[in-house]
Amino acid sequence: MSASLAPEPPVATAHRGSALLAVLAVAPACRYAVARYAVPQGTADRAACDGCATPIRLDRPWPALGPTARCPGCRRRIGAPPWTVETALLAVLLVVALADRPPAEGGALAWWLAWAVPLVGVDTAVHRLPDRLTWPAAAGTLALLGVAAWTGPGSGAWLRAVAAAVLLALLFAGTTLLLGRRGFGLGDAKLALGGGALLGWYGWPLLLVGPALACVFSAVTGLVLLAARRVRWSSHLPFGPFLVLGTLAALALTW
Repeated sequence: MSASLAPEPPVATAHRGSALLAVLAVAPACRYAVARYAVPQGTADRAACDGCATPIRLDRPWPALGPTARCPGCRRRIGAPPWTVETALLAVLLVVALADRPPAEGGALAWWLAWAVPLVGVDTAVHRLPDRLTWPAAAGTLALLGVAAWTGPGSGAWLRAVAAAVLLALLFAGTTLLLGRRGFGLGDAKLALGGGALLGWYGWPLLLVGPALACVFSAVTGLVLLAARRVRWSSHLPFGPFLVLGTLAALALTW
């Protein structure tokens, strides 16, 4: 006789259901951000379908801002590819669960990653990181880390996080001023504020490890795309996705 499987605890089932509800609640807003801001620099933010001018609004998220990402008028795809945002948000929940941090500390990580999802989508599509997404990401991360410091290790960790955020942002901004288009963009510098704060919270060494891993990921991806003849030596890869991955990889060393 085969042994019967034990039923799943009600608490675990409830947590899983809450996680799915959280994704369903946040995903339309993330899709809206990608659809609205994934436009070339200097172009007005998108407010309607490019094909039939059907408005894109948060008060009517389906189907345009749903997983299928299709315009209700002409069925044209809008914004991020189908299911990519939802999959990324589920990955954010998994990362936060694996990190197993105190509420405010885990909240800071979840906040930055939740904003990183649409930021990566926009940067991948049009190579820009809009201020309306990077500034709230940084401000919320620093605020939640401040709460974590107040309820936990004290002000020293928070001051280090602030200093790390500023230093990393200045490093990225400095390359832009010195190297122009060959350097990192100012959008990368603003994204680095939140990532630098998270890295600095756990100590100065991670502030070196995170950007170094991001550069390694970027270089490896570039070589693979070159070998596949998808890009040229003169092509410019968006760095935002690699900055997020490098930050996560460095933070994983503390889990």
